[in-house]
Amino acid sequence: MGKRDKRIDVYIEKSPEFAHQILKTIREAVHQGCPDVEETMKWSFPHFDYKGILCSMAAFKQHCAFGFWKGSMIVEQKPYPSMGSMGQFGRMTSIKDLPSRKTLVSYVQKATALNEKGIKKPSKPRTVPKELTIPEYFSRAVKQNKKALTTFAAFPYSKKKDYVEWVSEAKSDETRQRRLQTSVEWLAQGKARNWKYERC
Repeated sequence: MGKRDKRIDVYIEKSPEFAHQILKTIREAVHQGCPDVEETMKWSFPHFDYKGILCSMAAFKQHCAFGFWKGSMIVEQKPYPSMGSMGQFGRMTSIKDLPSRKTLVSYVQKATALNEKGIKKPSKPRTVPKELTIPEYFSRAVKQNKKALTTFAAFPYSKKKDYVEWVSEAKSDETRQRRLQTSVEWLAQGKARNWKYERC
């Protein structure tokens, strides 16, 4: 038998009025599709677990979101063009934005079967970072200081990018020169652009 979490009752009650019916419909469909599902709160919003995470739902000021943990293996993208970070069904503002109860239950059953078989969520393909374009004036300034050059050359793409963007985005030549000088000083000390915010 499934397990309901009273915190989700509170979550639904505290959500905007328009969200109540959407969240309640999702909740009941999940329990119908997976009678042994267990409710819980993770990252401050409702989750449904069965041998791992099945799905989750959330309410915001003007819309709701609902998504399956292994969404790409359950829901086809074609019927729901707005799927993405908001789950598989986009920004939902009314009950009409949800698929039919029958379809929703079938999705939950698919998710349950995947977890039952221990099938893992597909990993995201690794993205190769774009080649960083370093302005000539930046390279020239860094090369004039051996310590700065050594630090910059050893930095990963992201830290190099932090410096280059900070200097390049300056709105005046005066600001750009000041940032460039500071960059060389910090690099010579082995510091990253955001060194003040890094944990020791």
